[in-house]
Amino acid sequence: EVCSELWCLSKSNRCITNSIPAAEGTICQTNTIEKGWCYKRECVPFGTRPEGVDGAWGAWSSWGECSRTCGGGVSSSVRHCDSPRPTIGGKYCLGERKRYRSCNTDDCPPGSQDFRELQCAEFDSVPFRGKYYTWKTYRGGGVKACSLNCLAEGFNFYTERAAAVVDGTPCRQDSNDICVNGECKHVGCDRVLGSDSKEDKCRVCGGDGSSCETIEGVFNQTLPEGGYEEVIQIPKGSVHIDIRELNLSINYLALRGESGEYHINGKLSIDPPRRFDIAGTTFHYRRSPEEPESLEALGPTNVTLFVMVLVRTELQGIRYKFNAPIGRDASNLYSWHYTPWTKCSMLCAGGSQIQSVVCKKLADGSTVFNHFCSPETKMLERQRPCNTEPCPPAWEIGNWSDCSRSCNEGVRTRSVFCKRKISATEEKTLDDASCAHPRPKMLEPCNNQTCPPEWVALDWSECTPSCGPGFRHRIVLCKSGDHSTTLPTSQCSEGSKPPTSMRCNLRRCPPPRWVTGEWGECSAQCGLGQQRRSVQCLAHTGQPSSDCVEALQPPGMQQCETKCESGPTDNPDECKDVNKVAYCPLVLKFKFCSRTYFRQMCCKTCQGH
Repeated sequence: EVCSELWCLSKSNRCITNSIPAAEGTICQTNTIEKGWCYKRECVPFGTRPEGVDGAWGAWSSWGECSRTCGGGVSSSVRHCDSPRPTIGGKYCLGERKRYRSCNTDDCPPGSQDFRELQCAEFDSVPFRGKYYTWKTYRGGGVKACSLNCLAEGFNFYTERAAAVVDGTPCRQDSNDICVNGECKHVGCDRVLGSDSKEDKCRVCGGDGSSCETIEGVFNQTLPEGGYEEVIQIPKGSVHIDIRELNLSINYLALRGESGEYHINGKLSIDPPRRFDIAGTTFHYRRSPEEPESLEALGPTNVTLFVMVLVRTELQGIRYKFNAPIGRDASNLYSWHYTPWTKCSMLCAGGSQIQSVVCKKLADGSTVFNHFCSPETKMLERQRPCNTEPCPPAWEIGNWSDCSRSCNEGVRTRSVFCKRKISATEEKTLDDASCAHPRPKMLEPCNNQTCPPEWVALDWSECTPSCGPGFRHRIVLCKSGDHSTTLPTSQCSEGSKPPTSMRCNLRRCPPPRWVTGEWGECSAQCGLGQQRRSVQCLAHTGQPSSDCVEALQPPGMQQCETKCESGPTDNPDECKDVNKVAYCPLVLKFKFCSRTYFRQMCCKTCQGH
């Protein structure tokens, strides 16, 4: 498609491209246009200048796998702006690209571990700062509701182990709202994402409040000190339980079961304030020096409970309030029912339909929470196959690759195959002719915006000097995005400019050495004398240095001897001092007569010595 990317045949018969489109007006041809020309990177009928086509959403994909197997998970579906795609400057689609829905909303089996606890426990085998810890859910304040914050068991610290919890995790305790893609989303009491369904005062989803009655009052009887006394009985199925002392006191609230067992503050032992999972719900026991003692629970309770008080001093009054079910025996009010068959999960190649089991209120047939029905009588969920015929051939389109360039127009590619799905586990690849045409694009331009100016560094120079510490240098230019033009340096960011010099060291320089000159003439014209020469310590550059080894310094002076042309002989008859020599007495005095030169010059003086 030359209009989106021009390909040329090189001298070596290779197809090459610079990933740029052909010029406007270039002749082109497609499987639907016999003769066309390039207009805004599209091949259109020759001579026409069509307007841009706005994009429109394609069909939603099938719903993905549920994020949880029970307790209310989330699945998602996506759609793409490809029916049609925006072309020739057309507008992109508006609206959501991804949608979510609730799934697997049934309660998890009794005794199942908390979903956040499971996620924290997955990090038990992952070292944290080189050590292993047992992680529990951190339920304190100061953290995001949908981040996974875990407390190191037995240690006084917590940390964020993941930026977002798994979709479907409750945002908070005692709340239906769940986390989706790292954000807290509202969930109705029917456990459906975005639902406006609300509980009535009896905690019946969408109910009218007629299935329970409010029981409230103040208990302030005079009681003997030193033991437990009953305050009020809370029937099975009660909700919105609120028990609290009216004033601060040294008396203690307690909670007892039907069989006499104590759940809170029993056996004259006082429990610390915390959460207690009791009777199918969670009781919040609070006690502080500033606030009166209290017990709260959302309910419903699955057994009858008794609120007690451990009397230590005169009662200040205990207020109680809860909603108890009307007709206390709820077993005859609710029963299990099959829902209608769900829509087939697949349009072809074998899907499935499901009949779920729900708990319904017999009085009006409304669906209620599963805990109202007996778990022993619950039927198994039903499932059956549907739409088992093979799917028609269709294009299977892969995801676009990353763009080959971040600017100045690159190219991205994707795989496109003609396939036919036979069943959930079998799929056949067919010839392209078997699928509807035109075939979806496998290649398209991307990132066509112009690159910003940037620094371009030329090659480094040789290291100077050739030995020892030195520097390399290079030229750094400010170039346009396509590197075609050199710009003023002010148009490029000074902070990102590459260095123009760098230190280097090709090899160690040779050490300084002693350098000697030629020996000079002998100081004596006849006989023994001295001659000198220059001795210098020079670096490898020829400059004087003081780093030579003194012990290796060559001598700068040596003794020399010049042959005499004529002079006195050793003949005693001819032995005499040379007249022009006036130092003969000194020669004798300093005992130099043993030396040949002085003995010849002062023959008479040295005679006999």
